[in-house]
Amino acid sequence: MHAETPSRVVIIGGGPGGYESALVARQLGADVTVVDRDGLGGSAVLTDCVPSKTLIATAELMAEMNDAHELGIGFRDAEGDPAAARVDLARVNERVKRLAAEQSADIARRVEREGVRVVRGLGRLDGPGTVVAALADGGEERLPADAVLVATGASPRVLPTAMPDGERILTWEQVYDLDEVPSELIVVGSGVTGAEFASAYQALGIPVTLVSSRDRVLPGEDADAAQVLEDVLRRRGMKVLSQSRMQSVAREGDVVTVTLSDGRQVRGSHCILALGSIPNTADIGLEEAGVILKDGGFINVDRVSRTSARGVYAAGDCTGVLMLASVAAMQGRIAMWHFLGDAVQPLDLRNVASNVFTAPEIATVGASQRAIDAGEIQAETVMLPLRGNPRAKMQGVSDGFVKLFCRPGIGIVVGGVVVGPRASELIHPVALAVAESLTADQLAQAFTVYPSMSGSVAEAARRLHQFGPPHQF
Repeated sequence: MHAETPSRVVIIGGGPGGYESALVARQLGADVTVVDRDGLGGSAVLTDCVPSKTLIATAELMAEMNDAHELGIGFRDAEGDPAAARVDLARVNERVKRLAAEQSADIARRVEREGVRVVRGLGRLDGPGTVVAALADGGEERLPADAVLVATGASPRVLPTAMPDGERILTWEQVYDLDEVPSELIVVGSGVTGAEFASAYQALGIPVTLVSSRDRVLPGEDADAAQVLEDVLRRRGMKVLSQSRMQSVAREGDVVTVTLSDGRQVRGSHCILALGSIPNTADIGLEEAGVILKDGGFINVDRVSRTSARGVYAAGDCTGVLMLASVAAMQGRIAMWHFLGDAVQPLDLRNVASNVFTAPEIATVGASQRAIDAGEIQAETVMLPLRGNPRAKMQGVSDGFVKLFCRPGIGIVVGGVVVGPRASELIHPVALAVAESLTADQLAQAFTVYPSMSGSVAEAARRLHQFGPPHQF
């Protein structure tokens, strides 16, 4: 008998959607090649999630030091005078880039150890069954494939009237080359990326002006959560310009001027553009191979990551499904489970937990307040401020809340929001409840440590108790 020839899988892009799918495909016995241009981990590791959250970790420490006086701690210099914490941005960014490079190298070692071949270059489709790699060191290589996964990610959106120069007008991928502390930073865009950078740089002691075209920051997030964040940012001294649409950004010497559509001008030393993302789908042979693109150039996929072309899958930001590294990785895994015949559950966005790494953090999972208010889902709501939590009082935390949503009558938890320090950790029990269809009573009856922030999750669940026969475990 002849041994069955392994399936050939070629993956274009080495980000979370790419390298996670490569690991699954190898685990299931496929012959796997990843064509990667910038380094394994993609923008998530090299220019986005890992660097920004490393910067934010430094900002968190800075904020805690600046608020330490409320807990009875003061800082004094050698002469005994009060001393303020100061940031060395060059050292911070050197550490940011070093950690990103180390994480990328860790991923590369892992995939190569598992037997994945990595080709350095730029991949494009030549029909649905072949990938052509333009090699980084010159030349081309043709890679026949039984299945192709496109995981090419996305890039910062720029406008002709607001072009970055990499020095004072910056995209979020360019901020880590800063070695001087901005004297006045303007952030254009109040979505997740803009809010995170504005919050972080403000915590580092840099004056920040946030230009928002909408009536509030984080227009896509829970309105109560966004209001808490905006109140905190303003209280800490940030200038938030609501309903202020950017028309242009220009630089003259050391001064950057942001002109708004109503003629007002905002001046600063540096500007970060956070205008959204565009998918990296142009000129890589997608449409010629029969792959249908949606508005904006995003790849149309179903819930098992299939495109309209047979044998071609896609995962991650290039699909525009939900721009999170965790979703990209799951889309990639699902694609390989589906193609290689393993058990697979279609992608279910209702179970996705996400977090905005501002100060305070905003974490969400499941159903949203917006969907409930619109009548799309019936749910009862309870919102419990953190200021009543004993651990929060001990730590000097007065901003934030826990909000839970559950089905009326049956009490199943369908969603939640946590606003506060480390909300990204506190959302996990709520995410488990949503994923496993637990009732509010079941969530409430699990023991929590006293005192702890997580006690507020259990307390919110207790307030959703619906009187009736005891639940049968």
